[in-house]
Amino acid sequence: MSHMEYWNQYTENSDSNYNGEMAKFIRDLAISLRVQNVLEVGCNSGNDLKLFPQEFDVSGIDPNEFAIRKASQNLPYFKFKVDAITELPFEDSSFDFVFTRNVLNYIDDSNMEKSVNELFRVSRKYVLNVEYFSDNESQIQDVSIPTRGRNMYKRWLNFKVKIISNVDMHEEIDPKKSKFTLIRKIVTV
Repeated sequence: MSHMEYWNQYTENSDSNYNGEMAKFIRDLAISLRVQNVLEVGCNSGNDLKLFPQEFDVSGIDPNEFAIRKASQNLPYFKFKVDAITELPFEDSSFDFVFTRNVLNYIDDSNMEKSVNELFRVSRKYVLNVEYFSDNESQIQDVSIPTRGRNMYKRWLNFKVKIISNVDMHEEIDPKKSKFTLIRKIVTV
């Protein structure tokens, strides 16, 4: 199965992939951090954005055109764009809260540094990564397309950030027990 076929099928089944506990968790976290705007990188059809209030300034980006069309239909009051994580079409420090969920696991190793740099660049305050974890970023078996566990804690150590949290997601929220890594960008004047 090609990457495109895999993600189109994933989008097609996005209603059954919906994790309401996760969507609620992300919304509540963003609201508790008092952020003005939110960007989800790798938003697919917008499942993790469904519970944000309509008046909230929410954007989503995904390389899959089919997914973005579906997101725009489902959540017409939010802004969605087709684009890649390696070249986010936004100014520096555009978003208070930037997040990925099980996205970096699918990014090729050769693009990881650029991807993390882009998340950092467009964030004004916070970046949240909810990703399958592997200490040494080894391949995850039994997945139809190449997937690697990620060690975001280790990756963020190379940046001017404060690591607020780096814990396993509670299994009631995410049965696959991804790692929850929240960082705060340190702004130097």
